[in-house]
Parts: sequence; structure tokens; C-alpha cells
Amino acid sequence: MNYPLHPKRRRGGRVRLLIGGALAAALGVATAMVPSAASASVCSNQTGSSNGYFYSFYTAGSGSACMTLGSGGNYSTSWSGVSDFVAGVGWSTGSAQTVTYSGSFDPSGDAYLSLYGWTTNPLVEYYITDDWSGYDPSSGATYKGTVNSDGGTYDIYEDQRVNEPSIEGTATFNQYWAVRTSSRVGGTITTSNFFNAWASDGMPMGTFNYQILATEGFNGGSGSSDITVGSSSGGGGSSGGGGGSSGCTATLSAGSSGSNWYNLDVSVTGSSSWTVTMDLVAPAVVYSTWNVNATWPSEYVMVATPNGNGNDWGVTISPNGQWTWPTVSCSTG
Repeated sequence: MNYPLHPKRRRGGRVRLLIGGALAAALGVATAMVPSAASASVCSNQTGSSNGYFYSFYTAGSGSACMTLGSGGNYSTSWSGVSDFVAGVGWSTGSAQTVTYSGSFDPSGDAYLSLYGWTTNPLVEYYITDDWSGYDPSSGATYKGTVNSDGGTYDIYEDQRVNEPSIEGTATFNQYWAVRTSSRVGGTITTSNFFNAWASDGMPMGTFNYQILATEGFNGGSGSSDITVGSSSGGGGSSGGGGGSSGCTATLSAGSSGSNWYNLDVSVTGSSSWTVTMDLVAPAVVYSTWNVNATWPSEYVMVATPNGNGNDWGVTISPNGQWTWPTVSCSTG
């Protein structure tokens, strides 16, 4: 699979170019495996993996920019007078996971700090922006409402890009934005809250491509960042996922499936008195359950408790085109 670098949108007269696939080869863009034993500096366009994380680095035009890959999910950046640059660490395939991060973000001029990624079918470029400087990321976009998540309020916007570079080449696609009204650097990003809010506003997600916690600078700006990324829960694809806290853990595993449904088996360990919260990625819904009591505080959230049949139970999911697994968390009492 060829992982693209950062396809670019036009904002305030700035244009970024997609570099991926055959074009990347023609321009000498590399895909690299960075040793985990020591930090490594990246100053040329490339994607790769480091310490089990995917990374992406892109720069174009005047000025200078570099990224240093540290231990675990850490990276730092510095840029000066740069026309355009974006760099970040995350996952080659994103998901409706809970992302944690910490660090510093010190821009002068136009810059964003965002959880950034793409989906296909539909083709969507998305941003969950926690901090920004200079050029307003919502400029020219359509306001859709707000979502409250992780201790803050985010404004939701949608924008359409027509015949612009994308991970599928030149295409017409939508951008989804969630811009925090009170900036922060560090904390938790519960991505399912944003994906569900977007879906409720008629902005459906597709199949996940890459997902990174990105530092972005442009239009002659300068600055630095030092970010450490992690993930506290996840789901997606055909691999297992789970979540736990307060004395119990819920683990998902794949069951049988069909063309428009699939089963997930859930196993709870650590307690016989538990509550499991399942967050689905809209428009997927729970069609049925077994061996559990279930209630729905909202269309895309299910709360499960024991019904006397033990700690092993399950659900049938109607994906409605969204095959990303839900996330689960477990608490006792």
C-alpha cells in the first residue's frame, strides 16, 4: 500500500500538492523505516514507521522545516519562514479510537495542531483542530453546529474541494472540520464523538486511511512543536479491540458476518458486576444482542450490564456502510 503525504487544500491563496505513488517516486520521496534505538531527523518528503508508529513529513516552497522522531510516539518539529509544511505521527490506518497526546506547540504566523486523516468511500479529509494561529481554519467553510467532547466545545464545519489533490489523485471531496473554541495543547481526543457528530450533520465517514497528530505551518510562518502521541482504545478492521478501567476489561473479537451485518463477541474480565459502554461510529447501529441487558442513551451509544448469563455476550452490528468496529469501555459497580 502506498501511503500518501499530505494532500493540500487551497486556503487564502496557498496550494499544497499531493505527493504519493508514482509522483512520489519521480520526485524522490522516500518511504522509510526509522530505527527505534535513537532519535532520527527527517527534513525531506517521506512517510515511514518509527517505534511502531506511522509518520508523515511534507514540505514545499521556501523556508526550512525538519521533524525529529523520538522514542515511542514522540516527535518534535521546527520550521522557519516556511511556505508549506506538515508533519506528524500516528497510524497508517486510522480508527474511531481514543487518542491521547501531550507536549508543546509554539507557532509564529499561520499554523495548526490537529488530529488529521482521510477516509475513502466516501473520500473525506478531516481535521480535529485543538490549536491554531493566524489563518482561521474555518475560513470559507460552512458552519454545521457544535459538538462537546473531552472537556471542550468544537465548532463543526464542512467544505468541498473540487478537482483538488487527494489520496486518490485529483478528485472532488469534502473536508470535515472540528475546531476547538478554547485552544489547548494536550489531552484526550475521543474521535468517535466527532465522527458521530459529523454523521448526524449529514457528513458520513468512510473506510479509514492514515490518521496522524499533525503539526502544520504555512504562509511564511515559523515555530516549533514537541508532541507525544498515544492511543488508549481502538477498533476497526478485523482485529480485536477493547477497553477497560476501574477493575474490569471488555475485549472484542470477531464473530460471523454477512454482506450487511457482522457479529462481535464481547468478553468481560476482572469483575462479575460491570457496565460496558459501546460507542459506535455512525451510521452503524446495533441490530441485536445476546446474553446481556442493553439500553441506548443515544442512537450510537449502547450500555450493557449482566443479565445472569455470565461475562460473555455479543452484538450484531448493522454497518450501513461503516465497517469500523465500535469502541468499548468497562467500569464496575
